[in-house]
Amino acid sequence: MRIPVVFLALFLLCTHLCEAQRFTTTINEKAAAVQPQLVEWRRHIHQNPELSNREFKTQQYILAHLKRLGIKTSTMAKTGVVGILEGGKPGPVIALRADMDALPVLERNELPYKSVAKGEYLGKEVPVMHACGHDTHVAILMGAAAVLASMKKDIPGTVKFIFQPAEEGAPPGEEGGAELMVKEGVMEHPKVDAVFGLHIESWIEEGKVYYKAGPFMAASDWFTVKVKGKQSHGAQPWLSVDPIATAAQIINSLQQIVSRQQDLTKAPVVLTVGKINAGVRNNIIPEELEFGGTIRTFDTAMQADIHRRLKHIAESVAAANNATVTVEISKNTPVTFNDVALTRKIIPVLEKAVGKENVQETKWVTGAEDFSFYGMKAPAVFLYYGGMPKGNDPAKAPPHHTPDFIVSDALLSNGVKVFCNLVFEYGNL
Repeated sequence: MRIPVVFLALFLLCTHLCEAQRFTTTINEKAAAVQPQLVEWRRHIHQNPELSNREFKTQQYILAHLKRLGIKTSTMAKTGVVGILEGGKPGPVIALRADMDALPVLERNELPYKSVAKGEYLGKEVPVMHACGHDTHVAILMGAAAVLASMKKDIPGTVKFIFQPAEEGAPPGEEGGAELMVKEGVMEHPKVDAVFGLHIESWIEEGKVYYKAGPFMAASDWFTVKVKGKQSHGAQPWLSVDPIATAAQIINSLQQIVSRQQDLTKAPVVLTVGKINAGVRNNIIPEELEFGGTIRTFDTAMQADIHRRLKHIAESVAAANNATVTVEISKNTPVTFNDVALTRKIIPVLEKAVGKENVQETKWVTGAEDFSFYGMKAPAVFLYYGGMPKGNDPAKAPPHHTPDFIVSDALLSNGVKVFCNLVFEYGNL
């Protein structure tokens, strides 16, 4: 009786592998076929960018697309869109996420589809540009929705498409982004079993997919330090308590938190002062000064230690200069943590989707991503994929969040392949 059992097991395994390969082939063919539409969708969104929590036209564009596909839709988090596609077979609930918002940046290139859009930020009219590639993310998820909707009867489980606004941060005084999506229940009804996200990178060659298990992108905290002294004529500094000189000493001391007080073999740390505001004239020592910046960490104990040291240094230096100081630190985004077991398991799926030669492990990233909030509710994996034209030098790639940012949309179909193969393969991992 043992031989038939062995043969049966081999037969079932062979059947499963053949079926899995058939679906991979179908997905990859359909993704390649939708590539022209991906370019069309991406360029339309690129020409019509909208700032965080103001993605009204983008929301309607996505809703119309999903409804044409017969996907159930709902809205949340002000301008977010959620689509639900119930497959023809029982299985898990898999969420796929794309962010939608653009940035207050003036695009500096001669692309025929460059943005000339305007928006309002902090009460001022500003140029608006997709300077971080969110337009490509939306197009890829729209493409995944199209491919998966055409294969609905074969999908093992349910797919939840999350089009998220305000990843770059909601305007002051507003809620937004992934945190608000989670707060309003995006990971429930139906409850999500796993969630995946992609981010295009200008320095990674197009077609390639990068992954990292465990902590991937940093926690992002913001801090503001207000120094109060005593105003005086610039010609009589001895009558002042100079907040500028005091702040300069504080800022210089803060740099030693990273260089001399943190074990960087444990995890990377970044502390950056990004703005200083003080004074109105060259010959007046002002009464007050305010500066602010960001802290990036991967370890919660190190994060807490830096918060404590920052406050202690600011207060001690201010006291030594007879000034007073207030320190405010806000936790904005947790560490983007890729579930270790799930990340390892999906590597073969990624290799099937885009080719083994195009899948690569990467390092820590000190940028932050609010995709991390989804990972607090379900196993999550966040991936990077390439947007740099082949043959270009990564060192010369234009950085994200700059006027010169540019990515290729020639292989957006690879992102669709990744998303769709993960949906079909997750239950077998």
